[in-house]
Amino acid sequence: MSEVTPPAHRPEDSTDTPRRQRSIQSIEVGMRVLDVLTEAGQALPLKEVAQRAAMPPGKAHPYLVSFMNVGLVKQHPLTGLYELGPKALQLGLAALEQLDPLTEASGEAAQLAADSGLSVALVVRGNLGPTVVRLDEPRYPLHMNLRVGTVMSMLGTVTGRVFAAFLPDAMVRAMVAGEQERVIGGRSGAGVARPQGGLGWLDSPEIQRTLADIRTLGVGSGVGLPLPGVNTLSAPVFDGDGTMVLAISVIGPHGVFDPDPHGPIAALLRASAARVSERLGARAGHSRA
Repeated sequence: MSEVTPPAHRPEDSTDTPRRQRSIQSIEVGMRVLDVLTEAGQALPLKEVAQRAAMPPGKAHPYLVSFMNVGLVKQHPLTGLYELGPKALQLGLAALEQLDPLTEASGEAAQLAADSGLSVALVVRGNLGPTVVRLDEPRYPLHMNLRVGTVMSMLGTVTGRVFAAFLPDAMVRAMVAGEQERVIGGRSGAGVARPQGGLGWLDSPEIQRTLADIRTLGVGSGVGLPLPGVNTLSAPVFDGDGTMVLAISVIGPHGVFDPDPHGPIAALLRASAARVSERLGARAGHSRA
């Protein structure tokens, strides 16, 4: 009776050895065409689609035809220009519905805290104002009463000013007025970080210049804010509509943290906020101020 020789063990058979999954190269190449139409934001002729996708028109055209057959691309009947089709919109909306800003930002916050060695807070717009919903605290502890649930002053904190820079003006005014009303009425509570200013201060040249700088730089910075001895950098995160949905704030002791808006920590922060915004469907330069 013949003896059956067991198959030789191959490294790729091991569950401990990562294997590259099989892929369909033509789909990956075709995505270059879809990426061109996505980034263009307008209908394009075949020649320009091909040029931007770095392929000959004769190669780009069959991809466009296939994408039109499934509704990912449509061609204008009069001009012959190509743009994204209804199926692309359906896919995009379905993907956005499955996204949660906090979930998308949490990993970035944890990594930013590890990379910078500083505290990183995720802050959303709550009914009382910008509210801390996550706080990562690594090597340098903060000697201040900052915790999940802390409400940040709209104008008296860097984080609040970032919200003031990018939220609609009517919303900002309502939030500032509500904050002042609570302060005057003695109902601000211990959780509100440094209430300050009011509608008059909001309209002051000083604050308006600060908000304009934040919009230009894409980040807010402050020395001794929200408290003396504590410095802050804060950057906005946008959704697919260009609406600011949260802020990522880096906070640390004055002696170890330089909140230079052009410095290395600011660069890390901007990159983190940009990655979250991209995952939420935002496009560069399409934020609402």
